[in-house]
Amino acid sequence: MNSPSAPPAVAVVGGGISGLAAAFFLRDRGLAVTVLEGSPRLGGKLAVSQVAGIDVDEGAEALLARRPEGTELIEAAGLAGRLVSPGTTAAAIWTRAGLRPLPKRQLMGVPADLGELESSGILSPAGLARAREDLRLPPTARAGDVAVASYVGARFGRELVDRLVDPLLGGVYAGRSDELSFEATLAGLAQASRQHRSLADAAASLLPGPGSRPGPPVFTTLSGGLGTLPASVAARSGATVRTGAMTRELARTVRRDGEAGGAWRLTLGPAAAPEGLDADAVILAVPAAPASRLLAGVAGAGTAPAALGEISYASTVIVTLAYRRHAFGRLPEGSGYLVPAVDGHVVKAVTFSTIKWPHLRSGDLGLEIVRCSVGRVGEDALLQRDDGELAGLAAADLAAATGVRGVPVGIRVSRWGGGLPQYTVGHRERVGRIRAAVASLPGLAVCGAAYDGIGIPACIASARLAADQVLAYLESRDARPARAG
Repeated sequence: MNSPSAPPAVAVVGGGISGLAAAFFLRDRGLAVTVLEGSPRLGGKLAVSQVAGIDVDEGAEALLARRPEGTELIEAAGLAGRLVSPGTTAAAIWTRAGLRPLPKRQLMGVPADLGELESSGILSPAGLARAREDLRLPPTARAGDVAVASYVGARFGRELVDRLVDPLLGGVYAGRSDELSFEATLAGLAQASRQHRSLADAAASLLPGPGSRPGPPVFTTLSGGLGTLPASVAARSGATVRTGAMTRELARTVRRDGEAGGAWRLTLGPAAAPEGLDADAVILAVPAAPASRLLAGVAGAGTAPAALGEISYASTVIVTLAYRRHAFGRLPEGSGYLVPAVDGHVVKAVTFSTIKWPHLRSGDLGLEIVRCSVGRVGEDALLQRDDGELAGLAAADLAAATGVRGVPVGIRVSRWGGGLPQYTVGHRERVGRIRAAVASLPGLAVCGAAYDGIGIPACIASARLAADQVLAYLESRDARPARAG
């Protein structure tokens, strides 16, 4: 433990954007903050590398601009001048043998305008007729949380779930609507549905009215890639940052009377050569499985390890392809398209990166960059294929959808094993159990994508909450009179 004159020490376990943001929020508080990242690099699912001479993100390539947490951290890290807006956000669904426009008035595939849905051609006549029943059906009762497919399917029918809702949820979570939580993934709509008989009306209540003036762009990114953000946040945090520092064990320190004390001991490195690190407070900014393993050895952790163990993860692969511009003949329109799982294609989503982000054409090399996302929960066998085979399958799917000819001049395959937590039914209650158990352990907090949202702003918000909890604990501890004896 630290001597009375030493500044309080905080260990942040995990060097992804959540852990780095937590360290950033602890800056200028007179603390000795150490970020411990087990892998050789910082950033987690944020990384950038070149494809055919162009810097392109390997992981997350955009963040929600309408949530302030992401852009505020970017500005605080000194990168505001590199924020860029998309050239277009219009998207499509590749289904029923064609690219069909994604309706604008929808929430994660739940339509607010059934006339616009009809015009899109996404549903068959029978599927559209079933979807229209939402306007006439009596209220659909639900007790507690339910799967998205269960509730939305009861309102609009299965075809709308398969061809519209599932692709959008799959694009965000790599999950399936039969398992994902309505309350956790569509929280605003779940709340609005309690005030409206029709789910279409509930969705409409959350959207601007038809004909409203367009608002600011929904998404933004950084020129040079979002993968450049972690290093800037780490540098501005003032924390000591260690990579290749795997945390193997976590334990409360023990006072002379045998009771658990107010500090923590972390064990780092290999079992053959362990290293101990003492801290007054700890923030766990790692996925659910390693958090569960670390807390399993902590006396008083209660139900937290088991509840964390209930959170499963999906793996994905991003295949990035570079083509000569003339290979497309006519360039695609819009930012990309989504693919329903029921249509049996390998690729689940495609982004036309150089169309969505015009800044990638700076110093125009005559190339078009296309990002193909592969992998949904339960598709482990597909993702075990080698890089060359996955790239070939992605290119074949792209050719079938867009007519692109020839072979790509640049290929990059980025694997994100266990990268996306699954917010299955009961997720919010599960997170409540985790947070209640962690709250009983003084000086401990958790943050990251496993809890309240998987986007970058949501992760940053959870980091702010964890940092505030640690600061409140340290302030209350230091304000207490010292124990006699």
